Amino acid sequence: MKCTVNDILSFIDSFAPFNTQAQWDNSGLLIGKGENEVNKIAVCLDITTGNVEKANAEGCDLIVSHHPVIFHPLKAIDFLSPSALLIKYGISAICVHTPLDLANGGVNDVLAGKLGLENINQLTDDGESAICRTGYISETQPEQFAKAVAGRLNTAVKYNRGGRKITKVCVCGGAGACFLETAVGCGCDALVTADVKHHEYIMASENNVTIIDAGHFETENPVIFELQKRLKKEFGIEVIAIEDEKMPEVTGGENAV
Repeated sequence: MKCTVNDILSFIDSFAPFNTQAQWDNSGLLIGKGENEVNKIAVCLDITTGNVEKANAEGCDLIVSHHPVIFHPLKAIDFLSPSALLIKYGISAICVHTPLDLANGGVNDVLAGKLGLENINQLTDDGESAICRTGYISETQPEQFAKAVAGRLNTAVKYNRGGRKITKVCVCGGAGACFLETAVGCGCDALVTADVKHHEYIMASENNVTIIDAGHFETENPVIFELQKRLKKEFGIEVIAIEDEKMPEVTGGENAV
């Protein structure tokens, strides 16, 4: 089945509308021409130089990534930068960041499913917190839940002991500790996210809520395989998933598992 970059763009827009992106985001077709034919797609979390080289070696015409390859305005371009290499190899780039966080079946629905949550819903319909998902697990202690998260995401996690058993859980892939207050207000016993700061652990503890930092990569990367499956099913062309190198993991310490 022949398809173009615009066809891919329109399909993604159908389930992760680009007009839902946050004001600070930069999602959409960031490099390339919509009319270009696509015969093979690479999907990845980040468009790094290594991932561009891998995509080129595999003969891909298009990369679909979660994080934008161009986020801030470019004032200079290095010949070896990801953007320059994409242009050099004639590979287009579609980046779908916050729209994929928010989308049904996107980053946070996939994460919630990966963690075994049931009765999954949006945290709220107001503002950016609609990105988050809530769900339920059988009542368990914070330590047990932290170990379960670590096992399901195949990583180490860092957490506080929230002081109460966990039944209702909020998840936000990537840096989502800013939604802690909303999660507390909605009666959540735990928040699974990444990039948690010191004062956010304190805030969680003071509210008797467990917050688990499971890593930015680990909480977002599972959606790449869902995206691969959707694109392959829709267009019937080869779609490969390029797994990024993991960031350093948390090891050791009383509250790391």
